[in-house]
Amino acid sequence: MAKEFEVISIDELTRVSDTRGLERFSRIKARTKGGAVFTVDVDEPDTTPEKSAPILLKRAKELDAILKLEG
Repeated sequence: MAKEFEVISIDELTRVSDTRGLERFSRIKARTKGGAVFTVDVDEPDTTPEKSAPILLKRAKELDAILKLEG
């Protein structure tokens, strides 16, 4: 099976939340095999390959399905 997405960059960020206080998260930028570039914000506890890969894979498949509609 071909690789569904390629990670381009990962930025570690912090934001203030009214309900949770200080939040740390990663903004992951990736490219689908169809060429769509997208970003996904992942909370710090989920910023591991095992936990973030399914999130990225789901988004990549959604975007590639939309790209197929154009063709």
